Amino acid sequence: MQPTLNSLGQKIGFPLPHWKVPLVPPRATMKGRFCELEPLDLARHADALFEADAADSTGVTWTYLAYGPFRDLATYREWLAASCLADDPLFFTVVDMADRRPAGLVSYLRITPTSGSIEVGHIHYSPRLQRKPAATEAMYLMMKWAFQAGYRRYEWKCDSLNAPSRAAAQRLGLSYEGIFRQATVTKGRNRDTTWYAAIDSEWPALRAAFETWLAPANFDESGRQRTRLSDLTQPILKQRG
Repeated sequence: MQPTLNSLGQKIGFPLPHWKVPLVPPRATMKGRFCELEPLDLARHADALFEADAADSTGVTWTYLAYGPFRDLATYREWLAASCLADDPLFFTVVDMADRRPAGLVSYLRITPTSGSIEVGHIHYSPRLQRKPAATEAMYLMMKWAFQAGYRRYEWKCDSLNAPSRAAAQRLGLSYEGIFRQATVTKGRNRDTTWYAAIDSEWPALRAAFETWLAPANFDESGRQRTRLSDLTQPILKQRG
């Protein structure tokens, strides 16, 4: 929507007469066909997550995160207990319904109901979850809850050198918004941060794209996709980068 004019003839943001401040995300399971997102529970999830992550013997999946890889289960449990049990970030375990085993972590963070803004981040998928429909469905479930709850803005931020994360954001239909130079220091290194986001007016088209891609008819007998999600979301993007 376009800006409006106030009584002084100045441009101001369009009014939101019907918008209501949304609730914070609850600690509740989100269920899909390929995966379920369960609130992180150390007793139920920690050992299985560490086991799944062990398949990444080189630690390549941790390069652009501010933590990890973890040398042993005790260290991993300590990190989970210290960093992943608060309300913001709010962590969920991705349970792959193919074997009903934990296979990754995701979270909401920078949860700001008064602005209608929420971010998805701290995404870490074990090798057996990567490039599977469950990995995409996890992102759909996170986005779906946020927009249905009334959030207006859904953010994704990543290290600007993390090419796979940047490609993933665009595949999921989040538009490029720019680079914050020297935004932080991670593992003793400079990090420029790239911003992506989707807004509520884009959600109906994004939801249709996700549901088309996730539909059983989109996969052949071998489980291969017929239509790529990026082909469905590309027309929705406001800017690529």
